[in-house]
Amino acid sequence: MTPKSYTDDLHLLLEILPARLRDVLAGLSLEDLVEIVMDLGRPPQARFPGRAQDLCEEPVTRQELDQTVEEIGEFDADNRAGIESTLHRISALRSRTGQIIGLTLRVGRAVLGTIDLIRDLVERGDCVLLLGRPGIGKTTKLREIARVLADDFSKRVIVIDTSNEIAGDGDVPHPAIGGARRMQVSHPDRQHAVMIEAVENHMPEVIIVDEIGTAAEAAAARTIAERGVQLIGTAHGNTLENLVMNPTLSDLVGGVQTVTLGDDEARFRGSQKTVSERRAPPTFDAVVEIVDHDEVMVHRDTARAVDMLLRGMDPGAQRRLRHGDSIKVSRDTTPPPVINDEVIAANPDRPLRIYPYAISRDSVERVLRDLRLNVRTVPRAENADIIIALRSRAGDPRLQRLLSITEAPLHLVRKNTTAQIRRLLQGMLHGQPEDKMPERVAGG
Repeated sequence: MTPKSYTDDLHLLLEILPARLRDVLAGLSLEDLVEIVMDLGRPPQARFPGRAQDLCEEPVTRQELDQTVEEIGEFDADNRAGIESTLHRISALRSRTGQIIGLTLRVGRAVLGTIDLIRDLVERGDCVLLLGRPGIGKTTKLREIARVLADDFSKRVIVIDTSNEIAGDGDVPHPAIGGARRMQVSHPDRQHAVMIEAVENHMPEVIIVDEIGTAAEAAAARTIAERGVQLIGTAHGNTLENLVMNPTLSDLVGGVQTVTLGDDEARFRGSQKTVSERRAPPTFDAVVEIVDHDEVMVHRDTARAVDMLLRGMDPGAQRRLRHGDSIKVSRDTTPPPVINDEVIAANPDRPLRIYPYAISRDSVERVLRDLRLNVRTVPRAENADIIIALRSRAGDPRLQRLLSITEAPLHLVRKNTTAQIRRLLQGMLHGQPEDKMPERVAGG
């Protein structure tokens, strides 16, 4: 599906401009107009993708700026204002004394079909983080996601609208977000508090938030995701690597910590003993890098991509391109996970790593010593080749989240006894017949 403009209400934006600028703009094709810039003492400009055009030679006067500001009304604490019932955004430049000396009048559009490239991620309930340079269309995609989830899937959607960019100016949300509800933010510093308020007071199934940019907002995002609410957001940065290296926002993708490895582990990795590792499970299941309006790079498994980045490897991504009414999806460049016998065959000297969930680690290690197996336990599921758990705990939400992050297979035992653990390990590593093994479930 080729994206089509839903509405831009451009005439309402043009009405607040000085008459001489309106006359010039009336003779131009404005279908791709991005913004109009008025700076005191400089010629006014119309900006389009990849180019800027002076609207006249005469510079903008103080009187013209003051008249335009009077038409706009008051600016918020973030120096932004809007036009009621539209998606347009006006931002102010101020002098040292606080006087407005420039205006950026950005055209706001609602566009249908902008999420076709990532619709599968949104529909299956993933927490998705959108990255990309300013003006690439992140906020436009958020509007469409809000509308699709609220109207097509009848979900309870709350939009956190700090600068009224997503749902427009005024008390009534723009129809571009469909049946989604909108919570406005009185001051940019309160965005994180309103995010938490939305979860606690309004029971949403989905929260949509633009421009996560502070540590407090990153912490609020984690709280939301941990409560089982689907979170769709944007953040500053063009790529996943930018985010990982950002000390303020890296928590969105699990955070980074420095750890000291044991001698055996350092030799196995072929690395120094002090390395960087992911600190926790990511807040967002998938990360989308918006390359262009018709091209995205999708990291469908944030945890694995971050781990590979921290090990100095290519994180891999799935490239998705729009060609006319069709979408071309490249193969994911992330190497597939290797598990069990594949791990052993590829690394005969490497110990198999097991993460016990709700099972005594001491019991597992006692069995390993008795059987003299080339296997060891690890304290973090992300570092494991397999996970073993009690059958009665197989449905635990925390366990299911660990499985989705690691893609490690899950093996179940009926009881937390050394006999059951011994039988499981002998079956996996010594080819015990299947009917003598505990139930085995594929994870991820």
